[in-house]
Amino acid sequence: MWRKIGLIFSLTLIFLMVAVTHGMAQKFPAKDITLICPWAAGGGTDTIARALVKNAKDHFGVTVNVVNKTGGMGAVGMGAVQTAVPDGYTVCVLTFQLSTYRMMGLVDLSYRDFGLVQLLNSGPAAFAVAADSKFKTLKDLMEYAKANPGVVTVGHSGAGGAWHLAMASIAIREKIKFNFVPFDGAAPTRTAAAGGHIAVAMTGIDELLQLYRGGQIRILAVNDNKKHWLFPDVPTIAEAGYPNPSVLYDWRGLGVPKGVPADRMKILIAGFKKCFDDPGFQKLAHDLGLPLVYRDPKGFEEFLKQMEETLRPALDSVGLLKEKK
Repeated sequence: MWRKIGLIFSLTLIFLMVAVTHGMAQKFPAKDITLICPWAAGGGTDTIARALVKNAKDHFGVTVNVVNKTGGMGAVGMGAVQTAVPDGYTVCVLTFQLSTYRMMGLVDLSYRDFGLVQLLNSGPAAFAVAADSKFKTLKDLMEYAKANPGVVTVGHSGAGGAWHLAMASIAIREKIKFNFVPFDGAAPTRTAAAGGHIAVAMTGIDELLQLYRGGQIRILAVNDNKKHWLFPDVPTIAEAGYPNPSVLYDWRGLGVPKGVPADRMKILIAGFKKCFDDPGFQKLAHDLGLPLVYRDPKGFEEFLKQMEETLRPALDSVGLLKEKK
C-alpha cells in the first residue's frame, strides 16, 4: 500500500514539474530584452532606438534596454547579434550598411543572416545647394552637369554611404558624371554646400532642416515619390522632371539571430509593432522629420532585396563593388 502511495506521489510530483517547466518555457519574455544599437549614443540611430522602446514595458511587460556596441561601420554590433543565442532576448537595430558589407567585400554579413522583425524607417536624400547658387532648379543642375562631365562637385557623408550611392544611382540613369567629394558626416557636407565650397550636397532631407529654415540653402528636390511634410515647397524628383522608379533610401529596421523559435518571433513582431505605433514614438519621429515606414518581416525582406538590386550597379559605377555573386 505504501509503495502504491509512494508511486502516486512520485508521478504527481513529476507531472507538476513537467507542467511548471512547460509553463516557464511558454512564458516569454520572462526577463528584460536587450536591443543592440550598432552606432554611438546620441546619434540618429540611437535616438530612434531609445524612442522606440521608451514605453516597451507597456507592450512587452518587460523593459527593453538599449546597449550601444559600436565599430566597423556598424558591423561589430550587428555581427554580435548575428552570433548571439537565438532565444529572443537579443534584438538588433539593423541599418543601411548591412546592404553593402558583402557587396563591398568588407564583412561577410547581410540581411539573410538575421531573422527579420520589421522595417522602421526609410529616409530619402535631397539635393541641396547654397542659397545664392546659380542652380535654381534640379533641371538647371542636371543639364549643366551633363554638358560639363566631372565638373559638378557633389558632397556626401562617406564613400559607400546611402547618399553617395543614391546620387551614383541617379547619375547612372541620367548618364551624368559627377565629381564626388566625401566628408566626415552630414554636418560638414551641408556646411560646405551652404558656403559654396561644393556645388551640391546630397544628404538626408531631415538633416537639412535648420539650414533650410535659416535660408542658407536651397533644396532643389527630394529623392522620393512623395513630398516631405516639413518641406512642402520642395518638389519630389519626379515633379522636378526626373522620375526615379528605384529610390535608394537610408533605412533602419530590427532583426534577431537566426533560429529564434516561431512562438517567440510572433511575440517580438507584435510587441515591436506596438512600440512602433506608440504615440510618443510617432510624435518624436514626426518632429524630427524622420519618415517612419513599417513593413512586416516579409515586406522588410522584399524591401532589402530591392535595395540590393539598386545598390549593385551604383557600387559598380563608383568602383566599390568587390563581391559580384
